[in-house]
Amino acid sequence: MNPSAISTTEAVDAVFYYIFGISIVMLVGVTAIMLWFLVKYNRKRHPQPKPSPRYNLILEATWTIIPTIIVLSMFWYGWQGYTTLTNVPKDALEVQVTARMWSWTFTYPNGVAEDRLVIPAGRAISLSITSEDVLHSFYVPAFRVKRDAVPGMTTRAWFRAPEPGSYDLFCAEYCGVGHSAMITTVEAMSEKDFEEWLRHETLEGEGGESEKLLARYGCIGCHSLDGSKSVGPTFQGLFGREVTVVTEGKERTVTVDAEYIEKSILQPQADLVKGYPPVMPSFEGRIPQEDLEEIVEYFRRGEVGMEKTETEGKNLVQEKGCLGCHSTDGSKSVGPTFQGLFGREVTVEKGGETQTLAADEEYIRESIRQPKAAIVRGFPPVMPDFADLTEEELEAIVNYIKELR
Repeated sequence: MNPSAISTTEAVDAVFYYIFGISIVMLVGVTAIMLWFLVKYNRKRHPQPKPSPRYNLILEATWTIIPTIIVLSMFWYGWQGYTTLTNVPKDALEVQVTARMWSWTFTYPNGVAEDRLVIPAGRAISLSITSEDVLHSFYVPAFRVKRDAVPGMTTRAWFRAPEPGSYDLFCAEYCGVGHSAMITTVEAMSEKDFEEWLRHETLEGEGGESEKLLARYGCIGCHSLDGSKSVGPTFQGLFGREVTVVTEGKERTVTVDAEYIEKSILQPQADLVKGYPPVMPSFEGRIPQEDLEEIVEYFRRGEVGMEKTETEGKNLVQEKGCLGCHSTDGSKSVGPTFQGLFGREVTVEKGGETQTLAADEEYIRESIRQPKAAIVRGFPPVMPDFADLTEEELEAIVNYIKELR
C-alpha cells in the first residue's frame, strides 16, 4: 500500500473490509464447530463420559500461531492505513479550520474565510484544526475523516474529494446546547471553478461583506438570519426591536441600538436576553474595530435576511390586496405610495391631534395592525386592520417597504 497514491477513503475502507471479513470467517467457523460439537458429543451418543487427553501439541500450536498471525496482519494493515491518514501529500492545499460553539470557519492561504469548506476535487486538502473554546470534532463521513479540535492545540488531517459534489460536515463531539446545529458542508468543485470562486471571494472580501463577517466570527452558528429560532435571538429585524434582558439579576426592557449591539458582542454576559442560555463568548480583543463597526452598521441598515423577506413581502402585499390601494412607483392612489415611505415624515391625525411622525418600523407595523390609530392626512380611513398577520409575515412586509426607499 503506497500512502501517497491512495485516498483516506480507500485507506480506511480497505482496513475495515479486511477486519470485517476476518470477523465473518471467525463467526461462521466458531458457530459451525459449536453446532458440530452439539451433534457429535450429544449425551445420547455418549451417555458415559470418556477420558480426554491432557494436552494436544498440534492443536495448541494451531490456536496460538494462527490467531497471532491474524492479529499481526490486522496491525500491519491498520498501520499502513494510519500512515496514509498522517502523511499529507506535498501538493495539498492548506486550509485553517477553526471550531467554536457552534460553527466552523475555514480560512484559506490568501485570507478568505468561509463557513463552508470549498475545495477543488481531486486535489489533496491539508487541514490545520483548532478550537476557540471547548472540544469539538471535525468529521466528514464521506471521506472517513475525523479529528478532534482542541483549544490551544493544532491537530492535522487531510483528505481528497474524488469528484465534485456536496458532502456533509459534522461536529462529532458533544460540545453544548447547539451541538446538533454545528453542521456545514464540503463543497467540491472542478479546479477551474475553484480558482474562479477563490478569486471572486478574494475581491469580495476586499470590499467587506457583512454577512461574511458574521460567518467568519461564527455568529450565524447561533443566530438565524431569517427569523427562525436558534440558540440565540434571530438577527432578522433586530435593530430597533425591544428586548427583555437580565442585567445583574434584574429584568429590564431595552431598545436594540448601535450601543447595545456593540456591547452584546464585546460583553455578551452583561445583558442576557431573557429565554436564551448565557453561552456566547466575548469578542473583546478578538475582533478588529473596523469589523465591529461594519457589523453594527449592517444591523443598523436593517439588511439582515432582506433578500429573502423582500420576496416574501412582495408576495404578501399582493396576496393581502395592499397594492389595490398603495402604489410602489410613487403614483397617487387610494392610500399613500409605498415608494420612499420608510424614513419619510408623514402628517397624521392621531388621538384627535395633527402630528408629524417618522415612518419608521414601529409606525409601519402599527399602520398595518391598527390603521385607524394614525390616519395620514389627505387620505380616507378605509384600510381594514390586519391583526391576524404573523410576526414573520409582518416582518417580511416591513422589509419589503424598506427596500422601496
